[in-house]
Amino acid sequence: MKDAVTPRSALLVLGVLALGVLFITSYAGAFHAPKPKDVPLGVVAPARERGRVVDGLNGLPGSPLSARAAASRDAAVDRIRDRGLDGALVVDPRGSTDVLLVASGGGPSLSDAVRKVVTAAERAQGRDVRTVDVAPADPGDARGLSAFYLVVGWCVGGYLCAAILAVSYGARPADARRAVIRLGVLVVYAIALGVLGAVVIGPVLGALPGSVLGLAALGALVVCAAGATTFAFQGMLGILGLGMTVLVIVIAGNPSAGGPYPYPLLPPFWREIGPALVPGAGTWTARSIAYFDGRAMTGSLLVIAAWAVGGAVLTLLFARIDKADARRLV
Repeated sequence: MKDAVTPRSALLVLGVLALGVLFITSYAGAFHAPKPKDVPLGVVAPARERGRVVDGLNGLPGSPLSARAAASRDAAVDRIRDRGLDGALVVDPRGSTDVLLVASGGGPSLSDAVRKVVTAAERAQGRDVRTVDVAPADPGDARGLSAFYLVVGWCVGGYLCAAILAVSYGARPADARRAVIRLGVLVVYAIALGVLGAVVIGPVLGALPGSVLGLAALGALVVCAAGATTFAFQGMLGILGLGMTVLVIVIAGNPSAGGPYPYPLLPPFWREIGPALVPGAGTWTARSIAYFDGRAMTGSLLVIAAWAVGGAVLTLLFARIDKADARRLV
């Protein structure tokens, strides 16, 4: 064993083993039992009925819904398109069939879950439900996963680009000048991958509607964020920094991104960390561009920009200090 495997290699293999276990734990933990929890749902009903309907929906076992009153059907539609609500129940006081408004563009699995919960609750009251999709997923995006896969591809491209540059001249740039050059190469690469990804997912495959220019700009930012984060981790930890990138972006970020199952269907841990990580913020923004006229994306764009800028600043910082000082900081 000593002739074939050095102690350093053995430690790296153990680290990879740990990442593999964490990968399985994170993905299985996030996806093995999705169920709705506190899904924001508007209720449009006459004043005398409103409180009863809201209380009834909020009192369902397991708290699948977080119902709140909406002034009118138009107001509910606006809030859904602003992504403040994931659905709305419009009660018909003159009949026995109510209308459920959903937005499958935000995730068909979430819309289906809301429909099932509301339909069961209405049936228990002797009422029927008719579903109206106010922001439907595109036919080429039937399962609503195109935005998620697009962002995952951008993230993978970003950290692989950074890793390849590290292989060429070392995990940590020798000086600030080389760090600036690496960041400049990353920006050019990010623009190219952002544009190509947007063109492929839109005009070529027809898998995602929305502004190609808007998606391309988002892609460039996501790639920069993933790449700069990788540079920063490599500057702090050397080759181990790539493992840290995999931990943050792949193991923690992808299953919490709200891809197959949007946030209200994820367990609490993944639901909380998702919006703060690049894959989650990127997936939310891509869906906003594609289906919600670019609404409700300021917060998620700021998250991605913070990763990009923070990664670049740390990359430059660690390029200016020697290895001994870097180890002491870590």
